[in-house]
Amino acid sequence: MAFFKKNKALGDGLSAETMTKGARLIAAAEPKNPVSEQFRTLRTNIDFASVAKGNVKTLLVSSALPSEGKSTITANLAVVYAQQGKRVLLVDADLRRPTVAITFDVTDNHGLTNYLADAHSELGSIIHHTRMDTLDVITSGPVPPNPAELLASARMTTLITQLRDHYDLVIFDVPPFLMVTDAQVLMSRMDGVAIVVSGGRTTKGALQRTSEILKIAEAPVVGFIYNDQDQKKKAGSGYGYGYGYGYGDAK
Repeated sequence: MAFFKKNKALGDGLSAETMTKGARLIAAAEPKNPVSEQFRTLRTNIDFASVAKGNVKTLLVSSALPSEGKSTITANLAVVYAQQGKRVLLVDADLRRPTVAITFDVTDNHGLTNYLADAHSELGSIIHHTRMDTLDVITSGPVPPNPAELLASARMTTLITQLRDHYDLVIFDVPPFLMVTDAQVLMSRMDGVAIVVSGGRTTKGALQRTSEILKIAEAPVVGFIYNDQDQKKKAGSGYGYGYGYGYGDAK
């Protein structure tokens, strides 16, 4: 699999700290930081890759395994798209290990599961505004006993259609591919899929299995985001990244 040259300091993975304190929104707090510029570069690369797919208005971001940095990357990616002037919605569809509510300081956790489980729930009740004028979020809501079933429901399909009509870009943060089926049930309804790959955690076997799943499902993959966690150990500076297109052969 081919990746671009690695750079410095991307962000942290879904560690215990991320779960309790939220992802670090460096793109919002320090827009002139070189790390923030890397997120803008990532945005540009995704836009270029999306050209062949048509207008990508719904983007699913996942990883093969836990703790590969997908929630930090997803949150900051939503921020840089909003900074571009687009109306962006970030949906926390990780109904098992949610992070969006705490990341964006949303105290009302009336969210996605409330809407999917209650046919009388209104869409406006689960959309939360952030401190950025053009960025809204939908939190996960209470952790349900049946996440995959809720995400596979007809009500979820209808919701995705409605959100596409109201936003320039809707980004879905979903659980890792190899842990549960949640991401797989949503893939066919997305315009684009991006996979986070960790240099310090993703094994060759995990990457191969993920690639096979994507091929079988004919997923609209726009690329792989390479998160080099070894950079943090080497330089104390954080994470490097690269961006790859297509499936590759996981060599």
